[in-house]
Amino acid sequence: MSGLYIPVGSPDGSSTAHARNLLAPNPGPMTLDGTNTWVIGTGRRVVVVDPGPDDEAHLQRVVKHLDGGQVTQILLTHGHHDHSGGARRFAELTGAPVRALDPQHRLGEEGLADGDVIDVDGLEIRVYGTPGHSFDSLCFWIEADRAMLTGDTILGRGTTVIAHDGDLGDYLRSLDRLVRGAEALGARALLPGHGPVLPDPLAVLEAYRAHRQERLDQIRAALRQGARTPREIVEIVYAEVDPSLWPAAEWSVRAQLDYLDRL
Repeated sequence: MSGLYIPVGSPDGSSTAHARNLLAPNPGPMTLDGTNTWVIGTGRRVVVVDPGPDDEAHLQRVVKHLDGGQVTQILLTHGHHDHSGGARRFAELTGAPVRALDPQHRLGEEGLADGDVIDVDGLEIRVYGTPGHSFDSLCFWIEADRAMLTGDTILGRGTTVIAHDGDLGDYLRSLDRLVRGAEALGARALLPGHGPVLPDPLAVLEAYRAHRQERLDQIRAALRQGARTPREIVEIVYAEVDPSLWPAAEWSVRAQLDYLDRL
């Protein structure tokens, strides 16, 4: 794989040998710099992963970047709006089908499932099922770059929220799978759905796993202190976090409580 190019201060334009990021203009507390739209392939035929929100200027920018090239497929890491909202319009602009795990987000006859392989003029993209952040989360392994495109399963900064349609038990198993995969495949980069490229996959994944276990221990301690509701737990465990993010933290706490209840 060629060296990673990571522009200072922004993930826009970050690239590997066969993937380039075009950043959607939807920054925020949950989306960091914005949604990363990945264009994969170096010839006239490419696939696009996560067109992002339904933002006409962004979608037109992606089309312009293609410089007349053909989008053969549009792939979704999952169905949350900040990743999939522009998929239908982008399909209209390019004529490409939309493939996703969740049938409600597909446009065309083919979905996506764990183990599928997408071929882009000889470039292989392998699908990894990684539920947890959402039930339909997928990652995409680009063998030629030894890079894993992670959607919201791994972020370029901070940690992933377990969304209302996710599950912490599934997420922990997905992290374990990604750790094993990073070791076995010799992964050299993670290409996240938000934030910058991460050049040390194994260290990042192990840190994610350790962080989750630390949060579980903190929640157990908060329960022993008498906290009973998710909000009370958030006020103890996430005291250092900006209160504007506490509603999202409550999602994660509910997911962690559900997980602990099943142990």
